Amino acid sequence: MFYHVKELQYHAKPERPDPIFARQLQEVLGGQFGEISVALQYMFQGWSVRGNGKYKDLLMDTGAEELAHIEMLATMIARLLDGAPVGDLESVAQDPIVGAILGGMNPQHAIVSGLGALPADSNGNRWTADYIIASGNLLADFRANLNAESQGRLQVARLYAATNDRGVKDMLSWLIARDTMHQNQWIAAICELEEKENVVVPSTFPKELEKQEVSYTLFNLSQGNESAEGRWASGPSMDGLGTFNYVENPVPFAEKPTLNPAPDYIFDTPPAVVAGRDRQIPPHLY
Repeated sequence: MFYHVKELQYHAKPERPDPIFARQLQEVLGGQFGEISVALQYMFQGWSVRGNGKYKDLLMDTGAEELAHIEMLATMIARLLDGAPVGDLESVAQDPIVGAILGGMNPQHAIVSGLGALPADSNGNRWTADYIIASGNLLADFRANLNAESQGRLQVARLYAATNDRGVKDMLSWLIARDTMHQNQWIAAICELEEKENVVVPSTFPKELEKQEVSYTLFNLSQGNESAEGRWASGPSMDGLGTFNYVENPVPFAEKPTLNPAPDYIFDTPPAVVAGRDRQIPPHLY
């Protein structure tokens, strides 16, 4: 059950309207790593936990907070769109909203959402559930969460540097701080799970069923061999179950594949043509 409190988690009031920056803020609201994505990612991960406990509670705590961040951003975007009058197209030269559109404002803010926020990114692409990850494996999911918070904080930091509005900066500073906490909490949860399960996901797959002779091998498959200098190329593996090794000149393990021709009713390119041989087309097909 959810209960909405009318107050915002933090201030979301700009010094002045700025329809163009409102469009840019849409990225951290409805983009791939925006607040809609992380809110629903954490919620679905939490709802999928089979049982209760601290990990589920952490997911639900954080997902609920991200819902609050959606509201903050939606409020800020709406306020940045204040005072952007929609005028007659015949007065394009004098119309601030048309000028703003031509200068980079999202016209859907005027045409579709009525000067409100959209569930979309900065280019107007609608948010999609394809952005979220909820696998049922907490270690895999928490690593995805760490990436989402890292990308999100990076984008908010770039937006912070792109505006001089003190009100906007104040709200973005809050979001940056919360992303600092969220990155730290996911790292802490990851470390705790790694201590219990080790570092490779899934930890429950039988080791004897994987080709262990290549479990810790780095193949040199690009020009140069600088990658051999990394921690990943020699010494004990990170899971403590093997030793890294580097193969500078890899050789194939299998022969060149040859596929059988498709049946005639599939109408693939004839095998003789694929092989580069001349082939007469039957007269009845002319």
